[in-house]
Amino acid sequence: MQRPLLCFLLAVLVTNTLQSQPLYTPRDIKEAYKNGTRSPDGRPGNHYWQNKGRYDITLSANPPDRTIRGSETIVYTNNSPDTLKTLTFRLTVNIHRPGAARMSAASPEYLSTGVIIDSYAENGQANTWKNSAADRTWKQIRLAAPLLPHDSVRLNIDWHYEISLESGREGMLDSTTYFLAYAYPRVAVYDDYAGWDHIDFNDMQEFYNDFNDYILKVKVPANYIVWATGDLQNPDEVLTPAYAKRLTGSATTDKIISIATPQEIAAGKVTPQNTTNTWIWKANDITDVACALSNHYAWDASSVVVDDATGRRSGVQSAYNEKANDFHYMVEFGRHALDWLSHNYPGVPYPFPKTTIVQGFADMEYPMMVNDNTTPDTVFSRFVAEHEIAHSWFPFYMGINESRFAYMDEGWATTFELLIGRSDLGKERAEGFYKQFRVNGYTYDPSFTEDLPIITPTDALTGSAYGNNAYGKPSLAYLAVKDLLGDDLFKKCLHTYMDRWHGKHPIPWDFFYSFNDASGQNLNWFWNNWFFTYNYLDLAIDKVEGNSILIRNIGGFAIPFDLVITYADGTTARVHQTPAVWRTDQSKTTIALPNAGKTLRSIQVDNGIYVDADASNNKWTAN
Repeated sequence: MQRPLLCFLLAVLVTNTLQSQPLYTPRDIKEAYKNGTRSPDGRPGNHYWQNKGRYDITLSANPPDRTIRGSETIVYTNNSPDTLKTLTFRLTVNIHRPGAARMSAASPEYLSTGVIIDSYAENGQANTWKNSAADRTWKQIRLAAPLLPHDSVRLNIDWHYEISLESGREGMLDSTTYFLAYAYPRVAVYDDYAGWDHIDFNDMQEFYNDFNDYILKVKVPANYIVWATGDLQNPDEVLTPAYAKRLTGSATTDKIISIATPQEIAAGKVTPQNTTNTWIWKANDITDVACALSNHYAWDASSVVVDDATGRRSGVQSAYNEKANDFHYMVEFGRHALDWLSHNYPGVPYPFPKTTIVQGFADMEYPMMVNDNTTPDTVFSRFVAEHEIAHSWFPFYMGINESRFAYMDEGWATTFELLIGRSDLGKERAEGFYKQFRVNGYTYDPSFTEDLPIITPTDALTGSAYGNNAYGKPSLAYLAVKDLLGDDLFKKCLHTYMDRWHGKHPIPWDFFYSFNDASGQNLNWFWNNWFFTYNYLDLAIDKVEGNSILIRNIGGFAIPFDLVITYADGTTARVHQTPAVWRTDQSKTTIALPNAGKTLRSIQVDNGIYVDADASNNKWTAN
């Protein structure tokens, strides 16, 4: 056989081997494929199921009293093929208990007694719930009678807890302003591959929730405003006519309306002067509810068209201390975010009726709610708000298990943060932000934990390993596959994945195989390279011979890059290389240079946002 033919056949063999290389699949996921709940083409399987709850919750708050009291009725339906002898409940605010497993130190102001269950009943019959100081952020309760497949159980729970003086994701914002999140006992997720979710909340890794239906009633004194997940069901009962009219009008206008000022609230003009008012909110097929309440926060509102096909508008509201200058612009920031994200990336119309951005301390997302700190830099405040609003799609529309697969939501929010930033600030400034906050710290730190594979379960990570694998590294991967496929095919794949899995519980393999299926390409070489290796970011020019350049991929990641070529006559050329150049050999690639007849002066490898760990070998200069 002639040597050129042999080389060609070997190259074809290597290419086919790389592309067909299977992805590591955990044994529990293999079992899901076997059971038909998930499909190797990325679709939900014919036997896919998930459980659901219907929650009717009442919360009572009377600031400055720190005690929050609650009662709820839950109708929990077991759609699984399994008989459930126990239920697992999430008690997230137990993170405030002394001795709780936390990833960082807690001040005395952060600590509290946690959740105290006052009564618990199943199908109208009282059952035992033993409160213990050792209770974690989840608790398993044995059912009085097993819950059979496709049956339901009615649960009645009363509880109370002390809101923490120091606010994190929830807590007191000031003595008469509270942000209440994770404020109710909820049934944990029981899913098709792992069963009950028993991952402890440790104040770093985040959440995993079913899609439930909620009625939320919040009882507060007169002159308190409540903002919450869902649609307000009784504005005419909790607002006086003029203010209810303002709120209604904000849902149909692009103008920013002041619904109520602190001065109007203090004068007793905004709410009925009852001892208490009960604000009622409703939200269906949503993963959680949260609320905020205050007797002195300013309240602005507007709306924006998020779906051109139907003309559907979503509301944008803000609640803030008037001294926070950046929050005077927050409704406009929110309107812009909903508009851009709905029409560009992810390019799926905002799926909820509104969002409310509350001035707090958390820089944190909740369904239809954001809790953001105030900063003196309005550009940075908008940057943070856009990131949190981007979470509306991931995890809330998509039902992501953030506790185990944080890169499936934070990675996407970080990606959209850059894409909208380029529109807001221009490419150079937005990418400067991105490199500063998402890439530089990772790429310039050679420690072992920085290079753990992205696929590593999030609940097994701490510190910088968690941060990099949740935010920057997966975002770089998503942007690299966007570069590989091109915008149109990438968006087709993204929408296919989202269409298949919104309202469900996708896992990484559903994402990988949906992209493979929708693109018509076996991208396993790419997924293996980015998600299952200890690779990092480092290219080097090996040599330049004649009309070609050999690039070594020292770090290993299949990244896009530019060659910036300067010729002896002073002219320049910029040649973009997509990650496809690494398809057949992820350690090196040879690139033919343009303008073969021209004399070279220098060549620079420009990685862009894929910041090179060692840029000293990224430039070649002719002798």
